[in-house]
Amino acid sequence: MNFTSEESAACRRLVEMAWEEDLGSEGVDLTTQSVIPPNLEGRAVFGARAEGVVAGLPAVERVLNTPRTPLLKFQPLMEDGSRVKPGDRLAIVSGLMQFILMSERTALNFIQHLSGIASMTRRYVDVVTGIPCQILDTRKTTPGWRLLEKYAVRCGGGHNHRTGLYDGILIKDNHLAALSGSKTGALAIPPANVIQLHVPSVPVEIEVENLQQLHLAPLILPDIILLDNMSLEQLREAVRWRNEKAPQTLLEASGGITLANVRSVAETGVDRISVGALTHSAPALDIALDYETSV
Repeated sequence: MNFTSEESAACRRLVEMAWEEDLGSEGVDLTTQSVIPPNLEGRAVFGARAEGVVAGLPAVERVLNTPRTPLLKFQPLMEDGSRVKPGDRLAIVSGLMQFILMSERTALNFIQHLSGIASMTRRYVDVVTGIPCQILDTRKTTPGWRLLEKYAVRCGGGHNHRTGLYDGILIKDNHLAALSGSKTGALAIPPANVIQLHVPSVPVEIEVENLQQLHLAPLILPDIILLDNMSLEQLREAVRWRNEKAPQTLLEASGGITLANVRSVAETGVDRISVGALTHSAPALDIALDYETSV
């Protein structure tokens, strides 16, 4: 896998911010300048120290190919989305050691974080193998990192929910509360507003918290109904009702989803499961940069 043009632009912004915060206003690495001869060359290998899925190699290449790091050569040995195990070599960087050392932590930050998300996603996807149910991310992302984090979800075999507020309509409990004046459970969408919801090519989704709300949801003509924090029995009943009353509508489960229960949720017959933990709780994958021989 590789970045889209939008993801590449987001990565450029993040890399520039990362350099600015690491090198400061003077743009220097004091340690490297103090101890590394300016003409010393070398090579280092990005290697996996844990099992997982790699994501972020294009970001590493961006870190290593900037005006601050001239003359570095980057050679990927795997593609994003590849499963890795301890000892696997992911990429090689060679060139002036002062630039390799200066880049090390920033490059690792990108690949460890994004590979952690891809690895977490793959664990969820593997658990529901054989069931026609998609694992999706959410908007619970790190500010500024959303496009790259959602890219990492795809590297792990997951699917992306809406990118932001601009490319999908999701009516949640607080939208309904704002319309009705209280959280009474009513789906208080005026008829005129229902018509305005349907923007061409933009999906409409509504969140419901109980079966009573579910039965009213088709009045809003949604493409997707989000079943929030429902029990397995409620989810099964929602699927039975959908199959009979609104077979064209997709059902999405969300809330309280873990690796321990995601397969049981998928087995209820829902079409999609959205998991905030894919992006907000994924631990970094253990990847190191190990120095090898002089060039």
